[in-house]
Formats: sequence, structure tokens, C-alpha cells
Amino acid sequence: MSRKREQFDVLILGSGAAGLGLALQLSPLLSICVISKGTLEESSTYYAQGGISAALDQADTAESHVQDTMRTGSGLCHEDTVRHAIAEGPAAIQWLIEQGVEFTRENGHELHLTREGGHSHRRIVHSADTTGRSVEEALVSRTQRATNITLMPHHIAIDLITAAKTGRKYNRCLGAYILDIHDNSVNTIAAKTVVLATGGASKAYCYTSNPDGSTGDGIAMAWRAGCRVANMEFIQFHPTCLYHPQAKSFLITEALRGEGALLKLPSGECFMHRFDERAELAPRDIVARAIDHEMKRIGAECLYLDISHKSTDFIEARFPNIYTKCRLFGFDLTKEPIPIVPAAHYTCGGVMTGLHGETDLPGLYAIGEAACTGLHGANRMASNSLLECLVFARAASRHINAKIHDMEIITKLPTWDESRVTDSDEEVVVSHNWDELRHFMWDYVGIVRTDKRLQRARRRVELLLLEIDEYYSNFRITSDLLELRNLSTCAELIIRCAQHRKESRGLHYTLDYPEPYKEREPVDTVLVPRNFAPAGTYLPGSDG
Repeated sequence: MSRKREQFDVLILGSGAAGLGLALQLSPLLSICVISKGTLEESSTYYAQGGISAALDQADTAESHVQDTMRTGSGLCHEDTVRHAIAEGPAAIQWLIEQGVEFTRENGHELHLTREGGHSHRRIVHSADTTGRSVEEALVSRTQRATNITLMPHHIAIDLITAAKTGRKYNRCLGAYILDIHDNSVNTIAAKTVVLATGGASKAYCYTSNPDGSTGDGIAMAWRAGCRVANMEFIQFHPTCLYHPQAKSFLITEALRGEGALLKLPSGECFMHRFDERAELAPRDIVARAIDHEMKRIGAECLYLDISHKSTDFIEARFPNIYTKCRLFGFDLTKEPIPIVPAAHYTCGGVMTGLHGETDLPGLYAIGEAACTGLHGANRMASNSLLECLVFARAASRHINAKIHDMEIITKLPTWDESRVTDSDEEVVVSHNWDELRHFMWDYVGIVRTDKRLQRARRRVELLLLEIDEYYSNFRITSDLLELRNLSTCAELIIRCAQHRKESRGLHYTLDYPEPYKEREPVDTVLVPRNFAPAGTYLPGSDG
């Protein structure tokens, strides 16, 4: 059922730290709409436990943060991006404090800083062990009070509307089709600028620390609209998620290891010292592979994380949320090791952007996990993700504020056409394909890869995409179908990028090429869609 048209200056898809951070820093004179698939709070930001990295300690420097990030990124970080993000870090923290975020402090005054993998100093600002929740709740509260921001929870974007689809001379983004999840009606929303703040695609894997909405929607929509994507092979697996059938891969923050927690085999033996001199504080790719290796070597279903040598008072005060959650599942952090497994956690690649979040398509921006800015390279350093969301939300806001008054809003857009589709009587196809996708991605495109595994995954995803396209063409859309379509597209992009990289680097480890390139410098893996048209390209056959 198609519904009314609407128009805004800026349409933001996603309500995490990137999306809401942008909305709050745009000019109050602009009309802004924020779309969220679930409640406004339901985002990867909300579940982030560790914190936000910034060089704030007197013993620390921005240069040290830069070098740690570059080292962790295994030669693929863009230095200009890294320096830009880290230079803006302290201002981002101060802005959050002004928005009402209450960070943990020492003696009620100085910000308490912790340390995580890859960092050479304590530089993680946090709010106990629920930093993301504190940030998200503060930003939601602020946006709800803003008179120029329209909030639309329980809506999902179907696709972007581009000038190429409407017969105009030069391509740009004109808006998006939006599905109301409650009544399955479709809005046609026109906007001068559309911003993708939709997060990553870790739901492509069986085991993930991400919420259910992490289905790569923005990446897939941008790809279909003609934008390049890069470095999708670099999927970060968080080393430590709670292993329990009802825990749904509850993430155990890296900050536990920053405070002295040890990884152990079922026998109680420590093992990380055998893989890296930094042991438990090695970057996530090294720790995740070490755990995966040991699990396969001894045939274990899980390994263990032990912080019970710390005092009970310290554990309960520093990690209250994790302590409580573990107790719900029958584990006591203060007395025993807890079972853990790695799980898909972060998409380091995404839609290619510049330093202001601008994509290949004029009028379309991407920020946060949906974007590939060059900050993370081949492996994201812990707690640089919320930093990226905030820094690039601010950069995009400045760019949009400066440019938007020169942009025209096109209100005569084609409405969503459902005249040739029917209600589905085969919903089982969607659930079956969803399960198949997540299982073969875990089995063949996981922590350790081979050419043969990637070939198998490529064949399966191509067949899956054909089935989904046929289904999409014949039946009315649902949110489940849209997410499956987007996730399958992202899975294909991940596989294609992984097949292209004939080396092991950062998060991409393959048994067929276990060493990094030696004969040449590493480069980004860039995929170019068939309908790619650089900004300013004239579209033949258009009528203006």
C-alpha cells in the first residue's frame, strides 16, 4: 500500500550515534527526518560497552593514538583520515558531555580512562560498562526535544531514489522509499540530502554481537544506487562473547582484558603469550584467530575469560552490567572463569566516502559503520568506532550546512508501484534463505578462509540472490525480505573482496596466502558497480 509523499531538507537513515549526532549538529533552520528500523534507541551504539578513544591523559599524545591506530590497521589506514579523526577526538568527548552524557570519573572529577587492545596508553573514556547506552539515551533525549527534527521509529528504507531513475541530466540522490513496518505502507520521501547512518552487516554471520538490525541496509542501497564500496573483506570478530545458548552472543567488553582478565584453555592454562608478546592486549584480529586456533586444536566448543583474581568490589563497580548479566546465566565473574567464543562484530569496509562523509553520488552521505573512510584499514582498533561516528557526524554536518542552501529539492518523484505484486504465500522461503546465508557465511567466510571455501560461498550467494530477486519482483515487500535482500548483497560484496585479496592482512586471514604481500604495497579492495557514474556525469537519453 503506497502512502503520502513527504519532504525534508535532510533525511537520515539510522538513529545510532552517527545519525543522531549528525541531526543535532545540523542547522536548526533545516527540516530533518530520522528513520529508525526499531525504537530510536535500538542500534549498535546502544550495545557498545567499552567506550570512546581519545588522547586526554597527560602521559598520552595524539601522535601515539595515530601510530597505534595505523599499526593496528595493518598498513591500510589512510593517514589523513586517522589524523583528522584523532585530532577531533577531545572535542567530540566534550560535545557529548554537553549533551548530557555522564562518563565515569575518578574522585568525582577527572575522567576515568581505561585501556584496550592495540592501545599503548589508557585513553578509553567510558560510562561504567554501558557507554553506548549512556550516549544513545542522551542523544535520543536531545533529538526528541528538537522542534526541527521529525523522528520516525519502526520504519525501514526500501531503496534510494536517484535522478538516473527519473530521467534527469545529472545523477544525484533525491530521496528514498520508506516502509512503515506497522502497516506495510510506503512513503515517498524527497530530500535535498540523504545520509546513510545504518551501521554494518555483521548479521550475515550465525554468531554476532550485533543487534538484529545490523543487516547492511545502507551499504546495499548505496551499491544499488551506483556507489563504490571498499574493504568489505575486513569483518572484525570480537574475541569474547559469552557462550551460552540463551545469551545470544552477549559481548564481553575488551575492557576486562584491559583491566587484567586472562584468556584460558579449559585446563586453566593461559595461551595468548604464545601468539603475541602483547598477550591479552594484542589487537582483536590476533586474539580472535588465537582463540579460533585453540578451539579447533583441542576440539573445544568455547574457551574461558578469567578476571576472578581481581577483588569483588572492583569487578562489581567497574563492570556492573556484565557482572549482573553473567549472574543471570549462572556465572559469577568474581569467582570463576566465564565461557567465551568469538563472534562477528564490526564491518571495517563500506561505502567509500571523503573526509566529510560524501559518497560518489551527489546528495548522498555515509557516516559511521556504513562508511569506509580509511580510518580502520584492515582492522579496527578498539573504541575507535564511536569516535568515528561522532567525528564524521560533525564533519558531515559542517559540509551539509555549507552546501544545502544551493541544492534544489525535487518533489515530483515517482511513487512506489505495487500494481503487479501479490501477498506472499511462501514466507518460509525468506526464513530458510536467511538461515542458509548466515550458516555458509560463518562456515566459509569466517575468521579463517581458503580459496575453496570462498568459491563455495560465492556459488551459494549468487543462487540466493537470484531467488531473492524473483521473490522481490512478485510479492509485496516486508521488512524481513528487505533485510534479507540487503544482507545477501553485502555477503556477496564481502566474498568478492575476500577473493580479490591474495594475501593475509589484518582481519582477512587465508590459509592459501598466509603471509602479507611482500613484493608490493597493500591497496584497498575497491568494488565498482555497473551503474557507477562519477559526480557530474551526463546521463544519455535524459530530458533535463
